[in-house]
Amino acid sequence: MTSTDAPPAISPAQVPAPPVLAEVVRSGFVEGHHRGSLVLLAADGQVERVLGDPAAPVFPRSSNKPMQAAAILRAGLDLSGERLALAAASHSGEPFHLDLVRRMLTEHGLSEADLQTPPDLPLDPVEAEAYLAAGKVRERITMNCSGKHAAMLAVCVRNGWDTATYLDPGHPLQRLVAEVVADAAGEPVAAVGRDGCGAPLMAIGLTGLARAFRTFVLAQPGSAERRVADAMRAHPRYVAGTRRPDTWLMSEVPGALSKMGAEAVQAVALADGRALAFKIDDGSGRALGPVLARALELLGVDAPVVARIGRSPLLAGADEVGEIRATF
Repeated sequence: MTSTDAPPAISPAQVPAPPVLAEVVRSGFVEGHHRGSLVLLAADGQVERVLGDPAAPVFPRSSNKPMQAAAILRAGLDLSGERLALAAASHSGEPFHLDLVRRMLTEHGLSEADLQTPPDLPLDPVEAEAYLAAGKVRERITMNCSGKHAAMLAVCVRNGWDTATYLDPGHPLQRLVAEVVADAAGEPVAAVGRDGCGAPLMAIGLTGLARAFRTFVLAQPGSAERRVADAMRAHPRYVAGTRRPDTWLMSEVPGALSKMGAEAVQAVALADGRALAFKIDDGSGRALGPVLARALELLGVDAPVVARIGRSPLLAGADEVGEIRATF
């Protein structure tokens, strides 16, 4: 092939489809499938099970938030407790979430106007209905990433960094985030994009994502990684919300660290180093619970919360006529 020749085209038929991780069963009839990739790590960090291609880079979306919070600590912001958990959160927009975001901003001489999150409704549907019923409109603080953005702005104030450009990939904070992601994952960042909240987003493989969560739970006490993991596990309602699977799992399985991301990404590490990460290829969140529950079962988690997370019924009116269930 000469230097002017175009590379051979790749037909869609040549790209293997990811395996089916979940199926949609209505009235005994399989009406749909959700494909994806998944990896399970044993306590010693060795790959225990693989489905699909977990080495292929993905955008972990909000599953990157623990690494972003660790970068904020490394940059010198002294956060702890609920504030640190909220810095790693995709919060539901419940009143206690919004109250703490406002306090974090005020404590550093900031206001809601400094946030560069897109105006949004609360992530939790119950909270969104109550919010609208009260006559409120979309606000920047209500967007589920506002805790992370408040912490990013606060560390900029602390270091004298420009707050107007805190989401620029070349900003000192975002360069540090990229370093933390690569260090924790044990692999280089494959691509940099932008998340739904506007922040830079670093792509890594699912194996790297599971490895990163394992790194956080096994990190030395007092390290940035361990401080983030401990805060998230101690205050799971601030990481997610009252009605969220991440909250349930971290509340009911001692030592578990759990964080979902948009486009149906999930990462979990257990206290002894067992870990998992997966992505549903079509981004459908409805398959996330059943796949997560089955993956936890395969890791040996035996707790009532697993069944609660995995339950995903299909309805015909008020009658339950089927379910979304894992296939592996």
